[in-house]
Amino acid sequence: MTGCLEEDRRAVPGRDLSRRFYERAVRPLVADVPHAAALLGEGSEVLGFDDEVSADHDFGPRVQLFVPPGLDTTPIDIALERLPARFDGFPVVYPDSDRHDGRPHHQVEVATAQAFFVGRLGVDPACGMDLADWLLAPTQILASLTGGVVLHDPLALLTARRRALAWYPDDVWRYVLAAGWLRVSQEEPFIGRTGGRGDDLGSRMLVARVARDLVRIGFLLERRWAPYSKWLMTAFAQLTLADQVGRHLRHALGAAQWRDREAALCAMASHLAAATNRLGLTEPVDPAPRRFHSRDIQVLGAQRLTRALTDAINDPRLRALLARLGHRPEGPLGHLPGAIDQAIDSVEILTRPSRRRDYAPVLGLRA
Repeated sequence: MTGCLEEDRRAVPGRDLSRRFYERAVRPLVADVPHAAALLGEGSEVLGFDDEVSADHDFGPRVQLFVPPGLDTTPIDIALERLPARFDGFPVVYPDSDRHDGRPHHQVEVATAQAFFVGRLGVDPACGMDLADWLLAPTQILASLTGGVVLHDPLALLTARRRALAWYPDDVWRYVLAAGWLRVSQEEPFIGRTGGRGDDLGSRMLVARVARDLVRIGFLLERRWAPYSKWLMTAFAQLTLADQVGRHLRHALGAAQWRDREAALCAMASHLAAATNRLGLTEPVDPAPRRFHSRDIQVLGAQRLTRALTDAINDPRLRALLARLGHRPEGPLGHLPGAIDQAIDSVEILTRPSRRRDYAPVLGLRA
């Protein structure tokens, strides 16, 4: 019976566990110390995507305490020594590979909000986000900082920072959307080209590649930070457009014939192009698919959206960036790498702010 109860407890959502842990075990110990409390950053439970499988490693009662700058945290450290050995059936001291070098420890992290956000973004959003800061911020990191739960924040140590990261400024939004549509345009004709040559497996792989770019465009259209690949489609299912777009996506990925894949992907792209028009960020573009040059291949012609979106950008910093990237009004589109996770797919780079900064020139950003 004890084993069954243990398994039932391990099915508890991490957010709920964190809230109860803070309210019943942590807060009584630090009630006299000014602080905020939250569950942000790393871990599937931060975005609410954990399940019973998540409890097999790096999982248990944890919470972050954020203190004002300059506060002596020694009283908090001493108070946390009185945490219980177990909470809701979980050990309170346990190893977590992301913290304390993987050594067993209680997982109550104490930091200033500035240090916490700088450690993940490389910048404190309370001081403002410039163009480089936005383009060097992976959407997974932004999701983990804005999508977690705030449990206590009487001093607004977290509120202003999360508000600053709520979404891109409009011209940055236009640029990142333009780069997303350019990625689609670069490979959308290859589905029919490979299929027409009998390379069925190549056609299937390309459908998946283009579909992933279209899925990420869906997040951009709904002003939602896309999580990393493990949870991308779980989060996509929560978008307003997911039902209609998802129908085309499932058909594109499951179709046995390349023409059916091509048609379904075009339908998906067309729906998202119409949604782009509805944002009012640019002059509308005809969302109907069309022939690729004179070939018997159907595409959206996604570069048309790239052109329209870049034409609507007025921010002088972005206009200068576009020029450095070879973009010319009424001329070449340029290569427009977009944001860091549109240009680079390496976990080792995306998860480390210092390494992301090293790649700023790849994005056309000046050191």
